[in-house]
Amino acid sequence: MATRLSGHPLIELDSVDSTNKYAADRLHLPELQHGTVILAHEQTQGRGQRERTWSSNKGLDLTFSLVLRPKGLKAAGQFVLAKVAALAVHAAVVDALRAASGLGVGAVHIKWPNDVLIGDRKVAGILIHSELAGERITASIVGIGLNVNSSELHAAPGATSLRNEVGHALDRLALLEDLLARFDAWWGRASTAPGEVDAAYAAQLWGRDRAMDLELDGVPFSGVPVDVDPAGRLRVRDLSGTEQAYGLDRLRFVPRYQ
Repeated sequence: MATRLSGHPLIELDSVDSTNKYAADRLHLPELQHGTVILAHEQTQGRGQRERTWSSNKGLDLTFSLVLRPKGLKAAGQFVLAKVAALAVHAAVVDALRAASGLGVGAVHIKWPNDVLIGDRKVAGILIHSELAGERITASIVGIGLNVNSSELHAAPGATSLRNEVGHALDRLALLEDLLARFDAWWGRASTAPGEVDAAYAAQLWGRDRAMDLELDGVPFSGVPVDVDPAGRLRVRDLSGTEQAYGLDRLRFVPRYQ
């Protein structure tokens, strides 16, 4: 069903394997214009980073993809998409917690590269797929999964939902409206004030300026996350004071929950 949501063309699906896959298979179609939202009420084969599964409950959570056709964005700078998406989700989660329960909610942070946590529990994940033509991005699919009203999350250790945090159900579509508005605002700033986007992402970085348990090339070590570099690699300072940047292919946080 093609409708509109706050200016975004909306394709609403009762059930689909993956909204990112649905979009990728149809990127050549004219209806998937810049800003199109593909919302699924049930996603059966959602994926996260490192080929992990993303579980959601039908009609309770938000699982959607946003199609972008950016102009002039080089592949080397595409991590700005992850920053914008993470900042939009972060702001929407903060808004929802503040409106629902006021003070007393856990701190909300962005876990590199693009998860959103409440305290140290994951409430949202982002997965981005981009199409390239030479050195430029021709299209990107920003997939977002946000645990809204699920209360049973036994299959996902270390996860939480907004309902679990505030104690009652929230309006999913109102939350989606807010999230998209936040995305639009940050997307605009990425063009007009990119330094603001960089600073905001760094300010919300989980574990920033404190020693964290990490694995580099499979070997445990302690390091202090500092920031991300323009390529989206995490800059980490080791205990000797040496600072280096590492990508997802080499670096990971040690899981807090097994």
